[in-house]
Amino acid sequence: MTTNALLLAALALAIALCALCTKLSHRLGIPALALFSLIGMLFGSDGVLGIPFADAAMAEQLCSLALVPILFYGGFGTNWKTARPVAGRAILLSSAGVFLTSALTGLFCHLALGMSWWEGMLMGSVVGSTDATSVFSVLRSHKLNCKGGLAPLLEVESGSNDPFAYILTVAILSLKGGEGSLAGLFLAQVGGGVLCGFALGAAAVFLMKRLRFESEGWQPIFTLALALLIYALTGLLGGNGYLAVYISGILLGNAPIPHKRPLVHFFDGATSLLQIAIFFTLGLLSFPSGLPRVLPAGLAISLFLALVARPAAVFLLLAPFRMPWRQKLLLCVAGLRGAAAIVFSLVVAAGAPGLERDIFHIIFVVALSSVTVQGALIPWAAKKLDLVDPDGTVLETFTDYQETGAARLVQLPAGALLQGAPRFVADLPLPEGVLIVEILRAGETVVPSGGTLVKEGDTLTLCGEEESLSALLSPEIQG
Repeated sequence: MTTNALLLAALALAIALCALCTKLSHRLGIPALALFSLIGMLFGSDGVLGIPFADAAMAEQLCSLALVPILFYGGFGTNWKTARPVAGRAILLSSAGVFLTSALTGLFCHLALGMSWWEGMLMGSVVGSTDATSVFSVLRSHKLNCKGGLAPLLEVESGSNDPFAYILTVAILSLKGGEGSLAGLFLAQVGGGVLCGFALGAAAVFLMKRLRFESEGWQPIFTLALALLIYALTGLLGGNGYLAVYISGILLGNAPIPHKRPLVHFFDGATSLLQIAIFFTLGLLSFPSGLPRVLPAGLAISLFLALVARPAAVFLLLAPFRMPWRQKLLLCVAGLRGAAAIVFSLVVAAGAPGLERDIFHIIFVVALSSVTVQGALIPWAAKKLDLVDPDGTVLETFTDYQETGAARLVQLPAGALLQGAPRFVADLPLPEGVLIVEILRAGETVVPSGGTLVKEGDTLTLCGEEESLSALLSPEIQG
């Protein structure tokens, strides 16, 4: 009992310290995610509390699962109207950009650091993608919106490129063992992820438009369950679950589903807690005493990624597009490596236990230095390059700016909401933020209250914002 109480106290203290670090990070200019890892290191085997934790398999499973709601919410919080013009560039970076970055980094690890070919390519594949958790956190914590659609470009790229890095990592492991082919694995993972994302996402939208819960608190729980179910079903069908939940999140977030605001509030809190869990767990798993011997290799890879591999991918792949060099330069600075790379390194450690290098701690150094240095540089670089949009913030997506939209009045036949029987105003299925301001009945005006009975033939005058009203004015409701 005493041991359990101590562990619970340590867990509560860790969460509280991580939460307080979000305030400290703004003052120091250091991303909070890096501080979460440092706290994990202080709590771990080599730290002050000395909590023994060396179960890499458990850490990989926990962190992989925690990435699901984060990627789902990343898609949910993407305004597709804003992202559509830059989607082609984002997908090009998230696919071909990953392969090019991985190949260049693998070549560097072999030629400059003396790694074997396959060990170098494994190292490159693990760090090939920018990290969604880190990018979302930095952009949204600083409320940073950039000119030229850079914020949605970065979010779509980082939200969709983890599957490509994962596929490449698993493919190299399979090829080393003489199993499978890169083309087959790529088609199954990406094709399955895309198909399941759209199909299951559309089914989720269908459900969310029609379900009405007794309490708004159940809708976020149901939505989280849908995200986890989409991830699991996609995996069972051979597709990439991360890609599927990201696509389904975009579909759900851009659909006129009711009560979006509680969903935003729920996932804001839930994903913040999951970010703490991921970086704290990875810090807990690391051994600070082992970092000095991998520090040179880790910092060398981090510098190569920031100064050579990422810029080469950005400037080469985006050359056909008319983008100012300043925008491309900011894309290079924002190429953060983070939790996903460390989680993938655990996959490699489990799949190739005979590696000469300590890949986990090398990637841990890469990710920590990237999040700490590059993450802190993004707001500064955006200002220096004159790319900060003063008229808005990255939080102004369809999910967040309901409060800033202009309200308007519309009229709607009551029969669209009655479902064949008279109902009280309080019982009508109205989206959040939509009010009935008057009822027209047989040429007379009725001032409504919650106890006013609405009958067939009445005409309702509704007041609300465009996004909320669109759910009522959709063909499904009217027909």
